[in-house]
Amino acid sequence: MMRPLPLRRYAALALALSAAIAALFAQVILTLRDEHWRHVRETNATLVHTIEQNIGRTLDGFVYSLEGTLLGLARPDFAALQPSVQHAVLFDSSLRLRGLGSVLVLDRAGDIVFDSSAEQPRQANFSDRDYFRAHAQGAVQGLYISMPVRSRLSGSQPALPLSLAYRDAEGRFAGVVVGTIQIGYFEELFASVNTDTANRVDLWRSDGLRLATASAEPSQPAAGMADAALLRRLTGADHGTFTAADAQDGMQRLNAYRRVQGHPLVVDVSQPERTILAAWRRSAWLLGGFAALLVAASLGLAWLFMREMLRRQSIGAQLKQAEHDLSTILHNLPSMVAYWDSSFRNRFANQAYLHWAGMTAEQLRQRRLDEAAGPQFYAQIREHVQQALQGHRQVFERTLRLPSGEKRHAVVTYIPDVEDGSVRGFFVQIDDLTERKQMEDLLFEEKELVRLTLQAIGDAVICTDAQGRVTYLNPVAERMTGWQAFDAAGQSVDRVAPLQLPGDAAGGASPIQRALTEGARQAAQRGVTLRRRDGSGLDVEESASPITDRHGAVTGAVMVLRDVTEAMELSRRLTRLAQYDVLTGLPNRMLLQDRAQQAISRARRDRHGLALMFIDLDGFKQVNDTLGHEAGDALLVQMARRFTAAVRESDTVCRQGGDEFVVLLPALDGAEQAQVVADKLMAACAAPFELDGHARQIWLSGGIALYPHHGDTFEALARSADAAMYAAKRSGRRQFRMARAQGQGPAYAPDASDDAGDDQAG
Repeated sequence: MMRPLPLRRYAALALALSAAIAALFAQVILTLRDEHWRHVRETNATLVHTIEQNIGRTLDGFVYSLEGTLLGLARPDFAALQPSVQHAVLFDSSLRLRGLGSVLVLDRAGDIVFDSSAEQPRQANFSDRDYFRAHAQGAVQGLYISMPVRSRLSGSQPALPLSLAYRDAEGRFAGVVVGTIQIGYFEELFASVNTDTANRVDLWRSDGLRLATASAEPSQPAAGMADAALLRRLTGADHGTFTAADAQDGMQRLNAYRRVQGHPLVVDVSQPERTILAAWRRSAWLLGGFAALLVAASLGLAWLFMREMLRRQSIGAQLKQAEHDLSTILHNLPSMVAYWDSSFRNRFANQAYLHWAGMTAEQLRQRRLDEAAGPQFYAQIREHVQQALQGHRQVFERTLRLPSGEKRHAVVTYIPDVEDGSVRGFFVQIDDLTERKQMEDLLFEEKELVRLTLQAIGDAVICTDAQGRVTYLNPVAERMTGWQAFDAAGQSVDRVAPLQLPGDAAGGASPIQRALTEGARQAAQRGVTLRRRDGSGLDVEESASPITDRHGAVTGAVMVLRDVTEAMELSRRLTRLAQYDVLTGLPNRMLLQDRAQQAISRARRDRHGLALMFIDLDGFKQVNDTLGHEAGDALLVQMARRFTAAVRESDTVCRQGGDEFVVLLPALDGAEQAQVVADKLMAACAAPFELDGHARQIWLSGGIALYPHHGDTFEALARSADAAMYAAKRSGRRQFRMARAQGQGPAYAPDASDDAGDDQAG
């Protein structure tokens, strides 16, 4: 029996066969190209030869006619003949073909002396023509073929002049005999002979001038000069073929050319290479596609054959590896795995199962399931075994005793092996749960301890998951938020416990949300308002911390809230007592000083002024002495209300002590505005005050200091205003006096008589 070849050799054989097919078709395609190219070259060479023969015969006949005219002119008796006879002698033997023009005889001045088309010659001068100049200068001997021109007599289509010079008896230049052949004659000749519309036929003069052309390309010019390379090829031999790029369109062309014998003309037939090879390319694509199909089929069959062989080898190797892997995995599993068939016979058991059973694999196969398990244990699992053999999966927990006597808690799984609707046996998997059960007991005890601790503390505790959803509320948190734990579970923490932070009018991220986002503890913060479920607010102190797992990932957060309502209220009351007058509710001197310093800073920055007024009540001591201190207190309260109503909201009215008041007027532009406020204050006190059934008239004495004229600090302004107030009291009371500007002398210093004067006021 022959051994199969290696796969590498099959692949090499398939590649060699494919390469041979490709090479064969490539050779056929190239051979077809060469044959087609040779056929077109020979056809064009035959065509150019035919055209050359026709043009040569026409030119020979036309030149013969011109030479006959020269012979007539050279007759000795020509001048003595009658004009009609002269005309007959000169032109009766002229060649008459379609496309041939008139034959003219020109004198040495270029005027027409004889015209083949009429006995009476037409009037015209041709001395400017290139052929006339060439003959007159002696630059041409014999026939001269000029460049195409339009007839000056008839104005017809362009024509090709052919001319011969004639001389007098002394051999001097006497004139020119010229005839024309219409360019259309050549084009018609080219079209009648050329059967391939793709060909272009050109008639060139030997110096490179194109005289006529016939082409299917409408943009091809009728006349023009050949480039140097083309001219060298056309004049290099009498006939031949060559391939070159066209100077005008850049296309490669196959050219077949032939010199017109006896004349300085060359006929060229050219055809674009892409046109010549168009049919061959179609055939090449067809043959190439068929070859590619054959190569692809060959390679595909080889690939399928090798893939099938590789698949079979791979399957065999995989089966062996799978058997080895399965055995290794099963024997190294921590779980006990075994298989019992429907006749209670063991077919497989891993090392863990055999260790638990205390038997070898051979010993276990020799016993039935009921024998290996023992009567007591089998009685516990009999119902589950029967259900598994009926096709029902079984999962249950049991306490197992190892051969060492140690008890282990395990979960037992019976998985039926069903094939074609019948149960062939069942798989057994036993997983040890002893350590997990111990951990569950420890976790339960710890959880219970944490629950009791959280319920016992006096602060609110709220726990969330990583998405900020509430997972736990202790009883204090339920009372503070107004939410029950079962209602709050799964809700957003910002909905259950919405917090308004100090200065957080827009409601930024809550501390617990920042703890979840940043993964960092948020320090305790007061001045936080908790919005309860019923809409009421509660002052709390909050702190939040993230909850992380052992890998450092944030799994939730805990927030602690402490009710500080009473403490905050006490703080607010203490703050107010420190900054406001207890009797009148007006700012005291400490708050006034703070506002004055801020107003001075703004005035300095905005280049505004401000005023500070010191006011003393005239007659206040008499009210205290006659009506008592309670009436005096009532007078102070009423006076505070009238002062507050008379000034702007931005102004500050302060009770400095006793019956002295201070008014701060920020953002003033001059003393006139301060005086207007002083008049308003005086007018506010014009009405009598009702004091315990008695009407009393009270007047004011005040002093005004302006920033920066009377001082640039609160202390300096206060001194100036106080001095001005005492000046007002000393000058008769019931008036406001403006302080002196700095540097105008010492401020007024009050003496004891100023206060004593109050006894007579009012």
